[in-house]
Amino acid sequence: MAELKVVIAGAGGRMGRTLTALVHAAPEMVVAGALERAGSDAIGRDAGELAGVGRIGVALTQDPLGAVLHADAIIDFSAPASTVELAALAAQARIIHVIGTTGLSPDDIAKIHAAARHAVIIRSGNMSLGVNLLAGLVRKVSASLGPEFDIEIVETHHRMKVDAPSGTALMLGEAAAQGRGIDLAQHSQRGRDGITGPRKVGDIGFASLRGGTVVGEHTVVFAGPSERIELTHRAEDRALFAHGAIRACLWGRDKKPGHYSMANVLGYD
Repeated sequence: MAELKVVIAGAGGRMGRTLTALVHAAPEMVVAGALERAGSDAIGRDAGELAGVGRIGVALTQDPLGAVLHADAIIDFSAPASTVELAALAAQARIIHVIGTTGLSPDDIAKIHAAARHAVIIRSGNMSLGVNLLAGLVRKVSASLGPEFDIEIVETHHRMKVDAPSGTALMLGEAAAQGRGIDLAQHSQRGRDGITGPRKVGDIGFASLRGGTVVGEHTVVFAGPSERIELTHRAEDRALFAHGAIRACLWGRDKKPGHYSMANVLGYD
């Protein structure tokens, strides 16, 4: 089978550099393009040199159309506006688009859904096997426990993270809501300050901590009468997200257009 020609979006960032190195090392794949935002100091530099694997003859560009012209797939941990643009291009080119971008709005997600009519789009708030297993457990525990158990999701990330709650926390919140058979948007508490009154029964609460260099930590708390259940995942190396994205990309090469998740990739759904 021919090598999968992959474009790395956000190739100048930490995740982009990790992805470049791993895709370059994968026998089934080749780095065919590298994208970065306009004005980045990395534009024009060799993606392999940035990733620490030596020159690979692929320069970072701010031209997404040119980058995807002869590609089979895009792996994208960039920003919402860029992700929406790339989803539209993936639809036009009929290629795979793996999305690890977080902070997407409902309107962004609707546009991605539309693009998935013509492209294989695999999107997840977290690409790790462990987090997706955790989401499955959260769904089951939530379905098993009654409304007398309050659900709180606590997430911690490095000081440079720009969105909150994290995409993973929202994914876990959706899993808890699905277990309860409720709409997360209608039963979500995103912040507390001042005299807030008693906790509303049935709400799913979120708390976001930021500091240092924490890769990612998520705990789902089920707090009931006289007992508490806590399910936790700790990420210790961001490379685990890149490995998951690569696995998703390879999984998608023989799939029909559609909007898939990591649960599909890992066989949980």
